[in-house]
Amino acid sequence: METIDVVLIGAGNVATHLGGELQRRGCVVRQVYSRTEASARRLADRLRVPFTADVDAVVRDASLYVVAVKDAALDELLPRLTRGRDGALFVHTAGSIPLSVWEGLTARYGVFYPMQTFSRQREVDFADIPCFVEANTPQDTALLRRLAERMSRRVYEASSGQRRCLHIAAVFACNFTNHLYAVCHRLLAAQGLPFEVMLPLIDETARKVHELSPEEAQTGPARRYDENVIGRHLQMLSGQPDLAQIYDLLSRHIHDYETHKTE
Repeated sequence: METIDVVLIGAGNVATHLGGELQRRGCVVRQVYSRTEASARRLADRLRVPFTADVDAVVRDASLYVVAVKDAALDELLPRLTRGRDGALFVHTAGSIPLSVWEGLTARYGVFYPMQTFSRQREVDFADIPCFVEANTPQDTALLRRLAERMSRRVYEASSGQRRCLHIAAVFACNFTNHLYAVCHRLLAAQGLPFEVMLPLIDETARKVHELSPEEAQTGPARRYDENVIGRHLQMLSGQPDLAQIYDLLSRHIHDYETHKTE
């Protein structure tokens, strides 16, 4: 198994989980960089490696630089990071940023996108995380694929356009869904009810789409467009117009899906 020495650029949720997994899979994490010393130190201590908060002090002879920072930071960071580090492979981990962000900055570049929701306080099993790779040469695409296959059973090559679609789909499936859990939590709390009463329902909803398509798994008043139930719910939400609008829009959208399915 080839040894790859890596520098982590970023110290957030993705870098934390990815750095630990890279170490477990035989890579050598040389250094952690973060814009703030506290976050760099926290991850470096966890991985037991050196750190820096100065991009110009990032080691210059690593094989692979993995950039896991906020999308907005890339334009300023990448030109400084790539300068003087010729021969290395640079990758970012963003779903919505194209491969072309590297063009003109370095000769070897790519994307390593693990599609999962990461939180520092929760461990994840990388073996089940889909990893999407892309690079500007077949050789580096193959290298990234081999690296991903050390970690995951689900490795795919995906273009920048495909990855943009993956990212927006993941926002619907994960981020928006989790926000609706937060809405649910607040509605229940207002009535003195614990959120845990919803967990069996949430778990079964997630389990069903392992066996049925989401359209087949859909239930509820919006699917059959039960106007009596929907009307009562909208009345209950009349004091919260934003929620009422979301409820009405989603109900109509679910009904439209059902209508178009049968046409």
